[in-house]
Amino acid sequence: MLIGELARVSGVSARLLRYYEAQGLLEARRGSNGYREYDEESVVVVRQIRALLDAGLSTEVIRAVLPCVHGELPEFEWCVDVRAIMDRELAIAEERIAELQRNRSNLAGYLAQS
Repeated sequence: MLIGELARVSGVSARLLRYYEAQGLLEARRGSNGYREYDEESVVVVRQIRALLDAGLSTEVIRAVLPCVHGELPEFEWCVDVRAIMDRELAIAEERIAELQRNRSNLAGYLAQS
């Protein structure tokens, strides 16, 4: 399928699809006319990428774990280092949450002064 059809089927813009390709997350073949051609599995890969982005993972982390992802949900096959990568990302998210809670508390304290 061409990039426009993949965009329509996956709900992701052609611009984002080209970005995913540039980041090494999505592969396309080139037809004799130079157009990008995607297989049916690309729809699943795009949905996996979207789900992992929604979980707060960077494209760099997604590139590392994507080979161990199956299904649209996605489901992980715990390949070498994937558990460690995901544990690290969870710890980073928990640190950000704690920082946001401190920020919220400080702001609420300022507002309570008025």
